[in-house]
Order: sequence, then structure tokens, then C-alpha cells
Amino acid sequence: MLNLHRLFLLHELRRLETMSAVASAHSMSPSAVSQQLSQLERETKVSLLRQVGRRVVLTDAGVQLARRAGEVLSLLETAQAELAAASGEAGGLLRVASFQTPMIALAPATVAVLAQRSPDLQLEMAQQEVEPAYEGLLAHRYDVILGEDYPGGQQVVRRGTDREEVLRDPLLLVLPDVGPWSAPGRLAELAEAPWALDPAGSRTGLWARTYLRQAGIEPRVRFTTPDPLLQVHLVRTGHAVAFVPGIIAAEHLGGTRVRRPPGDPHRSLYTAARAGAARHPSLLAFRAALRAAAQELSALEGLPRLPA
Repeated sequence: MLNLHRLFLLHELRRLETMSAVASAHSMSPSAVSQQLSQLERETKVSLLRQVGRRVVLTDAGVQLARRAGEVLSLLETAQAELAAASGEAGGLLRVASFQTPMIALAPATVAVLAQRSPDLQLEMAQQEVEPAYEGLLAHRYDVILGEDYPGGQQVVRRGTDREEVLRDPLLLVLPDVGPWSAPGRLAELAEAPWALDPAGSRTGLWARTYLRQAGIEPRVRFTTPDPLLQVHLVRTGHAVAFVPGIIAAEHLGGTRVRRPPGDPHRSLYTAARAGAARHPSLLAFRAALRAAAQELSALEGLPRLPA
């Protein structure tokens, strides 16, 4: 019988394309990965790898076996989910990766809900941006991740994953409580304001700059940071204006003025898991608790909207 771990490494070589990438993803040395795949070749008695320049690539037989390995891994995860469902309650360890704002606003409430509903389920949470979180999910380092999509941006969907929407999160304009930028009558009046924005290459930073430029504003970015709480602090102290996600508004925007920007932009928050585990009771329990936590957030009704 073929060794499942070696099949997994072959599957990972097809996904990641290089021995070094596979080694890095799984805390192995490239030579250890090479040894495992060479052993798989001996077991199959078929050439699975060939040298092209300095790289090792899959042969046609290697590609086919890697595809089958992916199918086997998914079926095995489905079988494990079915067995877990047959055994009853959610339990064990669930490894979660999330970017910062859900960790701030949703994680504590989600943990509290699970403590009541599924006390035998333990969460292990790590802060990761969406791209490395997806890589960790596909490499089986995480069981579920939280991601985000922004208006006009490309929706992130990875093959072999199951995605579920959590909420539509309003993107809010945060202004100082006093000072020259505290009470603009229109968005255009912030053309000369100092901004605190996420880095330009991030989803949030790209959206903010695109949104402002479409409104005819070339933002004067004085502070670049991915930390929304630091952005809020800079606004609160009168040094900047910023955009922040609505899920942190209820507890973290004291001492500022909050407005809905023109067009009422929202981002979408979602969870993603490997497709084979989609019906695992631990994943279902986590997603249900996350939805419950999201519903408890302030609806933010009645916020004034700033004209363009």
C-alpha cells in the first residue's frame, strides 16, 4: 500500500512547484522531501520526477498520481468528518487562522459562545493575513481561516476549499472629535487631510486609495500601518483621518466622529475550510458560534452619511 505521507508530499509538490517550497511549508529540509519522494518512486516502480535544469518537476505519471493523492486526502478528510458526526458532539482541537480585526472583535465572543455550546472543543488561533492563511489551510496547518473581500477587488477562492460568508461589514470614515477635520460637510473637503491608511499593497490599503481617487482625492498618507487600533488612536489624537471596519466600531471608536462614506461601502468576511472537512461537527460548531458572535455586534444604525 502506498504511504499516505509520501503521497501528501507529492500532492504538495504539484501545488507548490518546488522542493524548497514544500520543505518550507512543512518544516522539513529539501533533502528530506527529496528522500521521501524518491522512496515513493521506488514503491511505485514508476518515474514520478525528472530534473529540468536545477528544478525537479513531475512527470506525467507524477502529475496523475499527485491528482489522485489530492482526491484520496479529501476523501479521507470526508470520512473523518463523517465518523466525527456519528460520534456526536464537537470536540478536540480546531486550528484557526484569522487576520487582525476578527481577532479583535469576533474571537473573544466566539470563544465565549463555544465555551457554552461545545465545551469539549478547543480553539487554537493564529493571526495571519489572508494569503499565508490560505497557504497554511492547504498545507493542513490550519483547519479553518477567516478572510475578507473588498468592493471592486478580486474575490479569493481556492480550489478544494469550502467557503461560507460570515457578514457584510461596513467600512466607516473616522474623524477627530475636534479640529479642522472633525466636521466636513462633504468627502471632498478632506482632500488636504492627513490620512492613516493600510499599506498600499494590502487589500484594505488598495481599496482605500482606489476609493478616494475615484472620489477625486489623492490622499496625503501621513501614517502607513495595518493596525486599525493605531489608526483610530491617530484619529482620536487629531493627527489623521482614517477608514475602519464596522466590527470594531462598538468598543474602539470612543473620542472620534464616525460617518458612513458616500456609497456605503462594505467588505465581506468569510470562513474557508478544506472541502473534505466541510461537514465536520467541530467546523460546523465554530462557524455557528462565529455567526452568533457577529450578530451580537452593533448594527450601527443611524450613523450619518457624508455626501461626496
